[in-house]
Amino acid sequence: MSISLRYDSRRQPVLARQMVATSQPLATQAGLEIMRRGGNAIDAAIATAITLTVVEPTSNGLGSDAFAMVWHEGTLHGINASGRSPKRLQPDELPDGRMPSLGWLTVTVPGAVSAWMRLSERFGDLPFDCLFDAAIDYARNGFPVSPLTASSWSRASKRYADFQEWQRVFAPGGKTPGAGDVFRNPDQARTLEKIAQTAGKDFYEGALAERIASVSQRDGGVLHLDDMTSHQPLDTDVMQVDFAGSQVHEMPPNGQGIAALIGLGILDQLDNADGDPDDPHVIHRQIESMKIGLSDAFRIVTDPDKVPEDPNELLKTSRLQRHADSIGTNATNLTFPWPEWSSTVYLATADSKGNMVSFIQSNFEGFGSGVVVEGTGIAMQNRATGFNPDPDHPGGISGSTRPFHTIIPGFVTRADQAEMAFGVMGGPMQAQGHLQLAYRCLAAGQNPQEGLDAPRWRLLGGRRVVVEPGIPKSVIAQLVDRGHEVSVADVRSVRFGGGQAVQRHADAWLGASDSRRDGQAAGF
Repeated sequence: MSISLRYDSRRQPVLARQMVATSQPLATQAGLEIMRRGGNAIDAAIATAITLTVVEPTSNGLGSDAFAMVWHEGTLHGINASGRSPKRLQPDELPDGRMPSLGWLTVTVPGAVSAWMRLSERFGDLPFDCLFDAAIDYARNGFPVSPLTASSWSRASKRYADFQEWQRVFAPGGKTPGAGDVFRNPDQARTLEKIAQTAGKDFYEGALAERIASVSQRDGGVLHLDDMTSHQPLDTDVMQVDFAGSQVHEMPPNGQGIAALIGLGILDQLDNADGDPDDPHVIHRQIESMKIGLSDAFRIVTDPDKVPEDPNELLKTSRLQRHADSIGTNATNLTFPWPEWSSTVYLATADSKGNMVSFIQSNFEGFGSGVVVEGTGIAMQNRATGFNPDPDHPGGISGSTRPFHTIIPGFVTRADQAEMAFGVMGGPMQAQGHLQLAYRCLAAGQNPQEGLDAPRWRLLGGRRVVVEPGIPKSVIAQLVDRGHEVSVADVRSVRFGGGQAVQRHADAWLGASDSRRDGQAAGF
C-alpha cells in the first residue's frame, strides 16, 4: 500500500496507534479523549456515536438505528440494532395503502441506544456513563456547527416546516444555525443524562419510553410502550466473501451489505480483478457486478426472520462464477426501487491492543420522520419507509418487522487479523461505495484516503449512471460505447457517499476521512 494522493484532496492519511475517524471533528476528538482516559476502541466508538447525535443531528440522533462490527480478542462480532415496526401497524390502514415519508407512521423502534448499551456491556473497559460527557457538554453548552452540517440543516427547515416541535428545537427563532454558529439543545442534554444514569434502561423501559409512546398515540402513531420494552439488539454472525486475498465482511439482512459482497465476489472471479480502478473496462465490470448484487438484495433483503433464501447461498463461488461469466461488453438494466437519501454517520476506531470497530447509525432521511418527542430532543427516524411497497414482497409493510436498511458497516480481515474498518454513507450509494472503496484499497493497493478521494460513479436505475467530475472524458466515452447512459454531476458531493476508514499499516493504523463530509481522522 502506497501513501500517495493520486486525486484532488483536502485531507492527508493519518498514522497513529490509537485512531478515530468520523464524519464530524468534534466527535472524533470525543472518541480520542475516551482513549486517553483508558478506554478501548469500543468505548471510543460508543462515545463518538453518542456525540454525533448532538453535533451532526442532520444525519442521526437519539431516535436512530445502528449496526456495528467489532473485532475484539481475535474474533469479529456483529450487532444489529435496528428496530421493529410497531406491532399494531396495519398496512390496510395506511393512507392509500402506502407508507408516508414523514410522521409517526414511518417510525420504527429506535435501536441506536441499545447498540451503545450492548457494545459497552460486552466489550467496553470504561463505565457506560462516562462515555456521555462530551455529548452532554455540547448539548447543554453548545458547539459550533460545521459547514456541510449547516447546509443540510438549512435544507431540512423546509422539509419539516409543518413539525412544530422540530421547528422549536432545531430552528429556534425560525432560523437554523449557520456554519460557526453555536447551537444548544438543552432538552437533549437532559435526555442524555437520563440514558447515562440508567445505563440506557430509561429509554426503553422508563419515563423516556413512556413519553415516546404517549406522544405517538396522542399524535396518531401506533408505537406503544410494549414496542419499546420488547426491543432487543441482535448479536449476529457476519457474512463474508474472498476478495483480492482478503475477506470482506458485511452484516446479514436486513441490511443491504450482501449486495456489496456479491459484487466483489463476482469481480474476484474475473481475470482483471486487480486491474486499474480508473480503467473503463474495470469500471464497466464493477457496474455490472454491482447491478447483480443490488438485484439480489432488492429481491431478498428484509427482516432476518423473514428472508426467503439463505443469503450465504448467494455467495457460493459457483454462483459468483456463473454471474462473472454472464457479464459481457454491454450495459444491462437495473430496477432501482428505493429513495435516494444520503444522511447517515459512519465511524471507525482502532486501538493499540488490536481492537477495531466499524459502526454506523442513521435517522435515514435527514432528521428522519420530522417527529421530535416533546421536551426530550429525540428526533425519531423514518425507517418504515424502507418497507417494500409491493405487499407480496417478503419485505412488504407489516407490524413487528424490521424493514430493509440501507446503512451498512464494512470490515476486512486478512490472515485472521483485522485489516480495515470502512464505510461509505449515503442511502442506496452505500453498497456501491463499499465495492468501489474495497476494490481500490484491496485490489489496486491504494491507501484509504486515496480511495476515498477518488471520483465515484452511482447507479440511478435502468442503464443510467452518474459520475463525479474527475473521471476523464475518454473513460466516459468508452462507457457510453458499452451502452451506459452516463451523466456527469456538477460537483463532488455527498450524493456519491461520504466515508471513513481505518486500515492496518506496518505497526500503526492509517486513518482516512472523506472530504465530501465535514469529517476527520485523528489519533495519537
